[in-house]
Amino acid sequence: MAFDRQPVLASDLVLLRPLRADDAEPLRRIAADPLLWEQHPAKDRTEEPGFRAWFEEALASGGALVAEDRADGKVFGTSRYVLRGLDAVEIGWTFLARSRWGGRWNGEVKRLMLDHAFALLPSVVFTVHADNVRSQRAVERLGAHRTGTHVDGQGLHQVTYRLDREAPEVVR
Repeated sequence: MAFDRQPVLASDLVLLRPLRADDAEPLRRIAADPLLWEQHPAKDRTEEPGFRAWFEEALASGGALVAEDRADGKVFGTSRYVLRGLDAVEIGWTFLARSRWGGRWNGEVKRLMLDHAFALLPSVVFTVHADNVRSQRAVERLGAHRTGTHVDGQGLHQVTYRLDREAPEVVR
């Protein structure tokens, strides 16, 4: 069975659904906040050309999801699946409105995505820019273990994490 990279996933708090062209404006408003990119190398996403390039790539990826608040239906962020071989999927490219930092929001988005991934695959991978300490801590809170570092195709230093379905510390 093939892994569905754009499922509809829901809890009482969050609805995750496939990214659509009409999601550009609400996501652009969120991405315009410079504090979202404070620890991320892609600071140009605060401006229209940088955001537009990111958005077009996200649409083309076939794995991007939008996060909506179930209470009011408002878009508050995005995340993505990318297949990594036959036995793993990467979860990443996540950003949430600052109003959703802390609390349950990121954890709930990731829990829904992890549950979906682990239904078919034994492992999930996360890649985080080496300077993005906030995101590294968030991934560690999920129970993921740091597996190494590498320099990506753009010359950026990345930290890789892995979470296995059978790991006892997986937060669900």
